[in-house]
Amino acid sequence: MSVKIIPSAPNAYAYPLLIKQLLHTPLATAADQEITYQGKLRYSYRTLRERIARLASGLAGLGVEAGQTVAMMDWDSHRYLECFFAVPMMGAVLQTVNVRLSAEQILYTLNHAGADVLLINRDFLELLAPIASRLTTVKHFVLIDDEAAPVDAPVSFAAEYEGLLAAASAQYDFPDFDENAQATVFYTTGTTGLPKGVYFSHRQLVLHTLGVATCVGTAAGQGRLHREDVYMPITPMFHVHAWGLPYVATLLGLKQVYPGRYLPAALLQLIAKEKVSFSHCVPPIMQMLLSHPTSAAVDLSGWKVMIGGSAMSPALARAALARGIDVFTGYGMSETCPVLSVAHLSSDDLQLPVDQQATLRSKTGLPLPLVDLRVVTPEMADVAHDGVASGEVVVRSPWLTQGYLKAAQASTELWAGGYLHTQDIGNIDARGYVKITDRIKDVIKTAGEWTSSLQLEDVIGQHEAVLEVAVIGVPDEKWGERPLALVVLKADCEGRISEHAVRNFSAHLIESTGISRHGKLLQVRFVKALAKTSVGKINKREMRETLLTP
Repeated sequence: MSVKIIPSAPNAYAYPLLIKQLLHTPLATAADQEITYQGKLRYSYRTLRERIARLASGLAGLGVEAGQTVAMMDWDSHRYLECFFAVPMMGAVLQTVNVRLSAEQILYTLNHAGADVLLINRDFLELLAPIASRLTTVKHFVLIDDEAAPVDAPVSFAAEYEGLLAAASAQYDFPDFDENAQATVFYTTGTTGLPKGVYFSHRQLVLHTLGVATCVGTAAGQGRLHREDVYMPITPMFHVHAWGLPYVATLLGLKQVYPGRYLPAALLQLIAKEKVSFSHCVPPIMQMLLSHPTSAAVDLSGWKVMIGGSAMSPALARAALARGIDVFTGYGMSETCPVLSVAHLSSDDLQLPVDQQATLRSKTGLPLPLVDLRVVTPEMADVAHDGVASGEVVVRSPWLTQGYLKAAQASTELWAGGYLHTQDIGNIDARGYVKITDRIKDVIKTAGEWTSSLQLEDVIGQHEAVLEVAVIGVPDEKWGERPLALVVLKADCEGRISEHAVRNFSAHLIESTGISRHGKLLQVRFVKALAKTSVGKINKREMRETLLTP
């Protein structure tokens, strides 16, 4: 096919989609807007731009060049935000290191990514100590230190972060280059095998920022992000760029609050003190905040929170709504940058009873602009959009990772058939709402039929004594597999309710809702805590391995 290319004037600016372009509008319209770290340090967007330039100058002084990798190990901070911009704007690659991995896994990710410089908070020096001598590519270490106190370190530091910036030039000419240049890399949490490197280009990050901003900014009211909001992330900045929301918040010139380490009391205090109005987190974090002893004294009404990482139960949605929180689902995965869909409600939906609203808010939602989302059979045929027919969710959008770093076979499998395979099972209703019903690896196969672990969790979670629940499949000689619910009780219900009572309650609901006739084979076991991944997701693989290991 022959296409006609539009000619351009010799001096026309091609405007590559580079991360630096996200700073134009906030610097022009919100230069005095505030960014705060823990409610203690405060500075303006004008200062942010200066510090970005100083960081780039300082890193250049350490020999960092385009194409090299700068790794970051810090809590959620203004420094992380500066790295989100300065490092890729230089043409270098930012590696956001998952500080909740084991030391050996961190060693693997740093060596695999080929990190040249490591910026590290003193809190993580204990993780560095056993692996420092085996880092094969790191040439310089930069200390991040809130305490300004003597430190016993396993390495020599080329600089301390604030000292590096103070000594560096506030002038840095960030160049234009190919928008398809790699900007970031981070590693999946490795629930199976070694962590896999997921990477994104400038073009992908800019388009994801515009896609999310368009979606949340055009909502009728519920879940809408606007210029007068106060933003605070409660998903780690090392994980998929904190879902890309710091880029969105910066583009829109919002007041931004970075909390450091996630401590429930401190988070609640910041929400109240800084008047935080928009956040995002995984379900266990929301549960933790709602149940914390100081929570009742904090007014959470009007707080908009996107829930992702794992399924939000209608029970959790109801609990959040009861506190006045505008809670809703955002769906995606590490490989999708991550946001693909958001569960916004229409004005008519907001007139529905709370129980029906909770169900809608817990769905996976409507796809963002530019997202081509399908639910397909193994032969890649579309299933009916009736809210019942299920299949695997596959997607295309301009911000999906093109593969895994140095992993050709896994990359080919990820993109089989020209669509990115999420490994999620779901359905689409007549309105276009997507509902994830399970992960392919978590679905329970009983007597040759599939039972959704997520649907069973929704039912069990309706019991007033249940704080958290995870349902997994366990081997059964007669049925092949049967569902086992691992239940964490609310503190004031321990010793007052039996496993049998929870099972009977659930069995009646399973029968009345018609989820699955095999759901009535459910077993219930009380546990003190559920296994979680390093980013707070429920880790069913670990639960299965723990239960099935002799």
